[in-house]
Amino acid sequence: MSAVLAGVVVYVLVQFVIGAWVSRRMSGETDYILAGRSLGVTLVTFSVFATYFGAEAIVATGGSVYEKGLTGALVDPFGYAFAILLTGLLLARALWTRGLTTFADLFRQRYSPGVERLVVAVLLPGSIIWAAAQVRAFGQVMSANSSLGLLTAITLAAVLVGAYSVVGGLLADAVTDTIQGVAVLAGLIILGAAVAIHLGGVSAGLAQVQADKLALFEADDSLIDILERCAVPICGTLIAVELISRFLGARSANVAVIGTSLGGLIYLTVGVIPIFLGLVGPMLLPEVDETEQAVAKLAEVFLPGALHVAFVGAIVSAILSSVHAALHAPAAQISHNVIVRVLPGLTERGKLWSVRLTVLTLSVVAYVIAATSHGIHELVETASAFGGAGVFVVTLFALFTNFGGAKSAYVSVTAGLLLWLAGKYIVGFPAPYLTSLVSSLIAYVGVALVEVRLQRQTITSA
Repeated sequence: MSAVLAGVVVYVLVQFVIGAWVSRRMSGETDYILAGRSLGVTLVTFSVFATYFGAEAIVATGGSVYEKGLTGALVDPFGYAFAILLTGLLLARALWTRGLTTFADLFRQRYSPGVERLVVAVLLPGSIIWAAAQVRAFGQVMSANSSLGLLTAITLAAVLVGAYSVVGGLLADAVTDTIQGVAVLAGLIILGAAVAIHLGGVSAGLAQVQADKLALFEADDSLIDILERCAVPICGTLIAVELISRFLGARSANVAVIGTSLGGLIYLTVGVIPIFLGLVGPMLLPEVDETEQAVAKLAEVFLPGALHVAFVGAIVSAILSSVHAALHAPAAQISHNVIVRVLPGLTERGKLWSVRLTVLTLSVVAYVIAATSHGIHELVETASAFGGAGVFVVTLFALFTNFGGAKSAYVSVTAGLLLWLAGKYIVGFPAPYLTSLVSSLIAYVGVALVEVRLQRQTITSA
């Protein structure tokens, strides 16, 4: 076993021990899912940052910029950072003040238990695919720094993150997120500084980048193409159960708003480092077989010994935070909003084990997807878009209006999912997400107007 691989395994085990220690007094479902609504600004901030600043923000974005130039950073970090800020400013207070245990509770409160279950089912695939992206990235990192084949590395990664995710609830995750967030910050700053010094400074390094690599949009991008690429991360993040679960555990609405917004700002600030590494990477390492390993290869070249191990630990930190949230949040919804409703006699201990076993099951599914996929960016973009258009529309109506009811929600969510699937995989729409978003809005408003008209007719006839 290489020193780097051994260091990664030890690092994960240490995080496992910390999570287990923090979780030792956890006695029920609410403790596991919401940390007793006790999180302060620091824990919410770093939990939000660490949850979203995962594999795609370091490994995939660095590789995408290495291959395409600055346009590879449009979605991440720019799109996701803006979306996190918008979530903090627009949705955090409105969701927190409703006293929700999970995001899906909103749809039971506002519409019906049937809509609640539909939303859980529609959002589940995106969360699992997101988790699979993190598992695959973990495998890429271990494969790049050892003699392990990619499949073997992904298998080992799945075992490590599965065990880590089952043990700790939100409080354990928030505490380890803070540790991992600091590790990510330190690791990226050290690597960025080492590369910049080698090039004679950041400005000197960027001055050597080809001009066409500094364009944010591709030359043949149409307005629809740009809007489609931006809408997926922004709308998808606003309803991401992984993000929402972080601030629902805050001790107050103000903490939820401030912590989420600060997490987005840190995300944007730190996110420029992988962009820089990706832009100068082709000059330093002109031949990289797997572009998703470009940042890891730069670390191998420019960071000696212990610093290299520390940087790999930083990437693993980002992955652990993201994958825990990607497994914890949907598992909480499946257990709390479906299983507990079907088995109302469960004790608090039974509810706790229900959500933990659900996390374990989702870990296995994420591993299968990670092992059979072709790239991290592909997984992340699919995860953000999957079924989200209708849920996005319904969420805004639920939080900010009294317009429309359960029928509107059913039709909107279903229309959004079916049209996105058809546009993406069958018909081949040029902008499948925007198409499904507009269709979901029309469906919701149309059904709601029919309901209002029928109610008026009923009142008139009475």
